[in-house]
Amino acid sequence: MRVAILIPSYNTGGLLKTTILQALQHCKDVWVVIDGSTDGSEKDAEALRSDHPGLHVMKLAKNRGKGSAVLAGAEKLIEAGFTHALTMDSDGQHPAEFIPKFLSLAEAHPEAALLGQPIFGPEAPLLRVKGRRISNLWAHIETLGWGIGDSLFGMRLYPLPELLQAFRGTRFARRFDFDTEVAVRLCWNGVPMIRVPTPVRYLTAEEGGVSQFRYLRDNTLLTWMHARLMCGFLFRLPLLAWRTLKGGNPTRRVTIQQL
Repeated sequence: MRVAILIPSYNTGGLLKTTILQALQHCKDVWVVIDGSTDGSEKDAEALRSDHPGLHVMKLAKNRGKGSAVLAGAEKLIEAGFTHALTMDSDGQHPAEFIPKFLSLAEAHPEAALLGQPIFGPEAPLLRVKGRRISNLWAHIETLGWGIGDSLFGMRLYPLPELLQAFRGTRFARRFDFDTEVAVRLCWNGVPMIRVPTPVRYLTAEEGGVSQFRYLRDNTLLTWMHARLMCGFLFRLPLLAWRTLKGGNPTRRVTIQQL
């Protein structure tokens, strides 16, 4: 079993360097995919490579979306002999100190996808916290409750062959829709899932916090995505119902201590 940290990044400024250094404290293999950034942040990443031989920096010529960046990185990782990838956002939201927890769980359950279950602090925008419940509800329906939990949280540990299989099942899931659609398709493919309670932090502008989320654009994308997935769900319903009757997600009884 070989695990690498995979960090897609688009215009997150100095936060990228901080995220990389924090990740390197817990895992020597960190792969960064610069998704067409125009803020020069890739220079900070490149400057760290001389002191960290396990750090790799990939550059996409133009911005293609988070899903495309993760796909590009996952393909390179599997070519390099890695079996699993732990995805982290580059904007400081995901706690690097939880990397060992994910790695330990992966050792015990290498067949499973480990999905972060966000624990929001008081600074989290209420609109974002409540709004994601709609997507979570639809994902729950589309998988007959297989075990996604939160469909939008991006700190996850994926078995790479299963992740690439999920990507091959769709020509979508290349932008903001990536986290949700891939999770649903992993469920459809029978991949066991474990929810990992994980704190999430929203940085203020004074702290350098940035967000690529655009309310109208991204919610329109999610609406179209769930319409497509519901069609796929209805087609797969007999199989999904049979699997549910047989017990459903085989790791559903794995309980993780919150903190």
